[in-house]
Amino acid sequence: MHHLAVTTTEASVEFLQKGGIFIWPLILCSIAGLTAIAFKFMSLGRSRIVPDNLARELETISTEEAEPVARKLRTGNSTLARLGSVVLNHHGRPSAEITRAVEASAREEVVRMYSGIGVLDVVITVAPLLGLLGTASGLVTIFGGLGETNDNIAIARGIAEALNTTIFGLAIAVPCVIAHSYFTRRIERLTARMEAVLVDFAATCSGQPQDPS
Repeated sequence: MHHLAVTTTEASVEFLQKGGIFIWPLILCSIAGLTAIAFKFMSLGRSRIVPDNLARELETISTEEAEPVARKLRTGNSTLARLGSVVLNHHGRPSAEITRAVEASAREEVVRMYSGIGVLDVVITVAPLLGLLGTASGLVTIFGGLGETNDNIAIARGIAEALNTTIFGLAIAVPCVIAHSYFTRRIERLTARMEAVLVDFAATCSGQPQDPS
């Protein structure tokens, strides 16, 4: 088992060494992508955006029960708590006015939820291009030396090594594409859930019945 691990490590190091100078920016891309993915997994946890317990309380709250929940909203660190506090600050005002205030604050919260997604966008675009650039550079060097050798095996091996950067670039981009799609969908689901909760809570705090339309 230990021998297998050592062999795998040596093969990985050799793979990277054969990638040429363009392998280093690709390594930086991989680090940036992994960091962004880890950050989004932590920042988009349900407890940070729409805690289930708080959401249920806001959905079933009555005007008489507002004070205990108000303390949770003002001391909470979740996105729902912050937007719920905005609703409380406009308690008793018309529902349309509360909605406008929440929408204004929600724009900032949505930007915060999407933070880090831009890094994935950059990695998804740049990593394959760097891989292709590294391969093109390697092929230029190989074809430039064709007149110096007739060893077809050496030429084929050189071409295979030149393709290492393309493989590495795609290997970086594919997980980032999957993560980008997952996080975007998750943000949409959490935003829809939060909007449904806040609409009911705003109607309760305004003292006006919710428009069925």
